[in-house]
Amino acid sequence: MFGVPVDAWYVWLGLSLASIALIGVGAALPTAPPPSAATAAETVDRTAVTAHTAAAELPLSAREIRLTPAAIGLRNDAGTTHATFAFGPVTPVVGTAALLAVLHGATPGSRFDSGATLCDAAASARERTPRWRRADDPLVVRHLVWEGCDVTLVG
Repeated sequence: MFGVPVDAWYVWLGLSLASIALIGVGAALPTAPPPSAATAAETVDRTAVTAHTAAAELPLSAREIRLTPAAIGLRNDAGTTHATFAFGPVTPVVGTAALLAVLHGATPGSRFDSGATLCDAAASARERTPRWRRADDPLVVRHLVWEGCDVTLVG
C-alpha cells in the first residue's frame, strides 16, 4: 500500500535505464591488466649490472613505451605504469642507426671508430627528449664494454 507499484511504467523505465548503465560500465572495464614496467626495469637492471657483455629480450604487453635514462613507462588500454632503473643511466636507443645496430648485435667496431665515439653517441642519445612511441617489438637490452666505454643500450 505504501510501496511503489511494480506495474507503473516509470518503474520499468528506471530499471531498464539502470540495466543499460550497468552493461555500459561492465563493457568499459579493461579486459587485460596494465603492463608491468617493474618487470621491464628488472630486466634492464639485471643486464646493466653485469661486468661483461650481456643481452636480454623481453616481450611487452604494452601498446606504447617511453624510455628515459633513469626510468621506463609502459601503457596500454588498461593503464600506464612506470618504474625506475636501479643501475643507470641507460641509453635509450631511438632514431640512431649505429646505436640501433649495436643494440641488435652488431659489433661496436663495425659502427664506431673508437670507444670514445660510442660513448659520445650514447651521451647524445641520453640527452634527447623522451616521448611515447609504439611498442611493436620486444624490449631489447644490451650491456657492453668496449675500449673503455661501458654502456647499456635499451630499445
